[in-house]
Amino acid sequence: MNTRFRYADLGILALVGLYTGAWAYCSPAGWYRNFPGFGLSWLPQLGPYNEHLAKDAGAMFLALSVLSLIALGQVRNNRLVQTAGAAWLVFNVLHFSYHVQHLDMYGTRDQVLNVVFLGALVLLAALLLVPILPARRGDAR
Repeated sequence: MNTRFRYADLGILALVGLYTGAWAYCSPAGWYRNFPGFGLSWLPQLGPYNEHLAKDAGAMFLALSVLSLIALGQVRNNRLVQTAGAAWLVFNVLHFSYHVQHLDMYGTRDQVLNVVFLGALVLLAALLLVPILPARRGDAR
């Protein structure tokens, strides 16, 4: 694991959390109707709208983003980066597990996209658990 990969990994997770969290918290009904965006809509099939639940999900995503941004500022701190990775991993494994058990409500395209995107988030989180390699002498990383 190197620092460039950690920057990218934490940055992607922070952006996912900010995108989802800000949208869900600031416009819960819009998020419910239109998430993930880009002409797709994945939430109405899962049950009725609940503003409290949507705002709580948004707050959780924002909190994970804050943790990711703090870790991004200290990307060589194994304990901090691994803590951020563990927090994202717990959420993403449980989130992924739920969705793969409820794919029948989606068409093939949305089934594939759910598995690919949610699976990628599990992988990104898990990779943060890998400790950073010590810098070699003369290595400018």
